[in-house]
Amino acid sequence: MIEIFFGSLGLLLIIEGLLYALFPNRMKSLINKMTEIPDDTLKWGGAASALLGLIIMWAVIS
Repeated sequence: MIEIFFGSLGLLLIIEGLLYALFPNRMKSLINKMTEIPDDTLKWGGAASALLGLIIMWAVIS
């Protein structure tokens, strides 16, 4: 279980790192645009993303 967790975390960091390395200006623009999104929208989007990730992890493990 711990191997899956750290493997997934490593993959997340690789993907995120590549996005910043390959598209730094686009990522800055995206972060600036996020400040215009209402907090509740960001909270629900984050919760939905976390739930989807949990479902995917559960499906892979079982």
